[in-house]
Amino acid sequence: MILVFATRNPDKLKEMKDILIGLDIEVLSMDKTDVKEDVVEDGQTFAENALKKARFVTQKTGEWAVADDSGICIKALNNAPGVRSARWAGEGASTEKIMQHALEQMKDVPEGRRQAWMESAAALTAPDGRHWIFTGKVGGDITLKPAGKAKPGMPYDYIFKPKGYHQTFAEMSNAEKNNLSHRGAAFRQLIEFIKKIL
Repeated sequence: MILVFATRNPDKLKEMKDILIGLDIEVLSMDKTDVKEDVVEDGQTFAENALKKARFVTQKTGEWAVADDSGICIKALNNAPGVRSARWAGEGASTEKIMQHALEQMKDVPEGRRQAWMESAAALTAPDGRHWIFTGKVGGDITLKPAGKAKPGMPYDYIFKPKGYHQTFAEMSNAEKNNLSHRGAAFRQLIEFIKKIL
């Protein structure tokens, strides 16, 4: 089975391949296909954006596709930035700039009131038009300062500490993070589904 992952982020692709290890699936990024355009993510929910991206890739390639849309929702900021997580600090902002923007927005929020959750929706689309959506959430807190070594395109990993843990996602190994993360939860559901249909 060929599965095209609607991303150009090599770290996201590696996470995906790690999660799917052991299955007879060839995972390709968009860069390994003829899909040169990027989809405008204008949905109101993570699920809408993920489905839009996956459908676009399936239509362009004729292959099964998977896409995810993820972000952070901060309670003290009325659950912002949500679906605007990647664009919150402006279009094309760097990982560092997005992370610093989040801390700046939270500068007057004391410890004990910095709750947030990270959410991911993974959409799977088939060449015949069918689709399925799987979601994952993990609660935690925004830290007062960044910690760890985050990967490009994952700015909130520096400043998000999952509930019950003393480390940010950026301080964890890939395996630890995948076991806990919102994306890991969504993709584990997707994997179980794929196993049933293979």
